Amino acid sequence: MPEGFPAGLVLIDKPAGISSFSAISRLRSVYGKKLGHAGTLDPFATGLLLVLTGRATRLASYLVGADKTYDATIQFGSRSTTEDPEGEIEASGVTTTEEAVRDALPELTGEIDQVPPAASAIHIDGERAYRRFRRGETVTVPTRRVLVHSFTLIHFDSDSQQATVSVRCGSGTYVRSLARDLGDLVGTGAYLTQLRRTEVGAFSVTDAMPPDTIAAAAAGACAWFPASTAVGGLQQRQLTAEERIIVGHGGRIAVDSNWVDDVALLDDMGDLIAIAAVDDGVAAPKIVLVPA
Repeated sequence: MPEGFPAGLVLIDKPAGISSFSAISRLRSVYGKKLGHAGTLDPFATGLLLVLTGRATRLASYLVGADKTYDATIQFGSRSTTEDPEGEIEASGVTTTEEAVRDALPELTGEIDQVPPAASAIHIDGERAYRRFRRGETVTVPTRRVLVHSFTLIHFDSDSQQATVSVRCGSGTYVRSLARDLGDLVGTGAYLTQLRRTEVGAFSVTDAMPPDTIAAAAAGACAWFPASTAVGGLQQRQLTAEERIIVGHGGRIAVDSNWVDDVALLDDMGDLIAIAAVDDGVAAPKIVLVPA
């Protein structure tokens, strides 16, 4: 990464067929090795990856819990061992109707208990579940509580038994498992054939670019955003020149006594200098992106 290049956020539109880490690694020639991310996608999936550059890697915790939106295609009448097209597929020989699918969706909306896929990155006894699954072990993944804001049927094709859906959900929700459970509810079995992430928090895939396109451009010239956008949901406080120096050295400053939680501290150009924890009208820096 060029010397002094500011911390920021790059929006990748990941293609199908490669891992998220492969997509991210293609940016290293432009942004160096110090890259972070706010959640990965399965190799068959496409869409939005948020990649943090430079000191902004320390802001990942403010993004990983963001809500996400997906477009997906579900195949009814078959089951997959991985709940996606990469597993072993077994046909059930049973069909369903658009009405049955629509009627089942409310049961998978709101706060629900979900069993993540056996072929997932969840740790089981200190090891990724998918590693055990690939060795042929029987993997029991604990149920977790997840939040599905909306699960909407966009189109159903009765001939192909495929449905296109849109899902808005909280962090930790597996859309693969939603497809599996929907198939079980209508009695046919089902799995995902396509998955595309279109939004993460306030960020949209419409502002993203393929990794190779980003890697071919100059740093900051393609699908890059300043670090302040990563914490756009926090309270913000503009620093005076004197406060800028104090914060740069890790010192505390006074803020609104009514504020709680964290605050983003910005300079007069709107650049993010630090994130501070607020307590009783005092902001104490916890992450300093631009030292004095």
